[in-house]
Amino acid sequence: MFLTIRTTGTPQRPATDLGFLLHKHPGKAQSFSTAHGTAHVLYPEADAEGCTVALLLEVDPVALVRKGRGKGRGGAPDAALAQYVNDRPYAASSLLAVALAKVFKSALHGACAAMPERAAAPLPLRIEIPALPARGGPGLVERLFEPLGWTTVTAEPVALDPEFPEWGDSRYVRLVLEGEPRLADALNQLYVLLPVLDDAKHYWVAPDEVDKLLRAGDGWLAGHPERELITSRYLARRWSLTRQATERLALVRLAEADGLDVEDVDNAVDEASDTEERPVPLAEQRRTAILGALRAADAARVLDLGCGQGQLVQALLKDARFAEVVGVDVSARALAAAARRLRLDRMGERQAARVTLLQGSLTYTDKRLTGYDAAVLSEVVEHVDPPRLPALAYAVFGSARPRTVVVTTPNAEYNVRWESLPAGHVRHFDHRFEWNREEFGAWVAGVADRYGYEAVLAPVGPDDPEVGPPTQMAVFTRIDTEASPGSGTPTGTAVDTTPATKKKEDAA
Repeated sequence: MFLTIRTTGTPQRPATDLGFLLHKHPGKAQSFSTAHGTAHVLYPEADAEGCTVALLLEVDPVALVRKGRGKGRGGAPDAALAQYVNDRPYAASSLLAVALAKVFKSALHGACAAMPERAAAPLPLRIEIPALPARGGPGLVERLFEPLGWTTVTAEPVALDPEFPEWGDSRYVRLVLEGEPRLADALNQLYVLLPVLDDAKHYWVAPDEVDKLLRAGDGWLAGHPERELITSRYLARRWSLTRQATERLALVRLAEADGLDVEDVDNAVDEASDTEERPVPLAEQRRTAILGALRAADAARVLDLGCGQGQLVQALLKDARFAEVVGVDVSARALAAAARRLRLDRMGERQAARVTLLQGSLTYTDKRLTGYDAAVLSEVVEHVDPPRLPALAYAVFGSARPRTVVVTTPNAEYNVRWESLPAGHVRHFDHRFEWNREEFGAWVAGVADRYGYEAVLAPVGPDDPEVGPPTQMAVFTRIDTEASPGSGTPTGTAVDTTPATKKKEDAA
């Protein structure tokens, strides 16, 4: 991937001062190792009238796979070939942003001991990126860069194939920015907005990304009209981090409006004695609802089917009433992550005897999964191709036949409440579908009727009066009858859609 920065100058202020500001000599071609390849810095042009610096990032696809651990589009675990053959070596992304931060670190911070006044002053710049992924099209590119004071923002769509214009444009654009910002401001804007436009990151987004975002966005992000979109995409739509960043940006805006420092505004509460409750993340609300259903069912031996990295398994092990917990996943990588999370290698003998991690596919029957009190399918069914859902239903309800089955899945109707989620998009790139409440209810009723279960539907998360809850949950309870499970013979089962809160009120 490739980026150029050009400036112009005069004999009194030569353009080659750009080399001082970037801490890279125009007379040299330099190379720098990054976690995913090699970054080259060279100057195609360097004289008093004009100076151009080019950053060329050569991506090592093998290093990308090893470092990425399957995250992001460049390392999709379901497509082995796509891990090595993708657009990452050519299209500007978070890989280029990380290279910018490493190669031009001092310039990014506005530091230049040789020419401090030049570093603090505006500079005529022309920045060009030949291939920039733009999820949102040229219009979004303009909405992101124009409010930042650039004189010219050109986002020229790249055709899928110039030989076949009827195929239309690709999702890539050729970006040209022209204006007179400070060099540090321009670099910080690119550092944030390149992964935002790509809408993907090649590395895990940890809590410290909030600090990186606010540091790079200092002076421009708080007042940006698209700050919510920028914040959400930069933080990979991790809701807890997005909320944290949004709250801190709101404080920045208040401080700027009153001409105060942020510390002077955010002084109403002594953090040492702060007892105000924070919003509970949806994932935690989901685990709480599942644990409540399992306790109500008096389950002692529990299967977590599609356990992923073991968050629910970890929560189950904290409650002594769950004497045996088995996590099952098709991904060996996920099971390895679960083992690390649970610290199986350091777990005491008695605790280790309570937990087992198994590799297996949920669409095939498995005798190891029979005889358990309960099974959980938490955010699993939406990852299964619809034609394979009957096989999953038979493997769980027809073959394993636990006494209780808890299923949670996203409510597609609630997606309109996620401001950062484009219309018509699912919440996760691997979701094969997302059901609305009627569709989920129909699937639950069909499975319950076919395999001899009763089922109760319940909301998880805030229950919006118009679109329902963000997560919908079904609790299946097996009916012990003589009817042959899976025969298709009606068993007189029913699906109760009365919310749990309503039932408590009626009981009272």
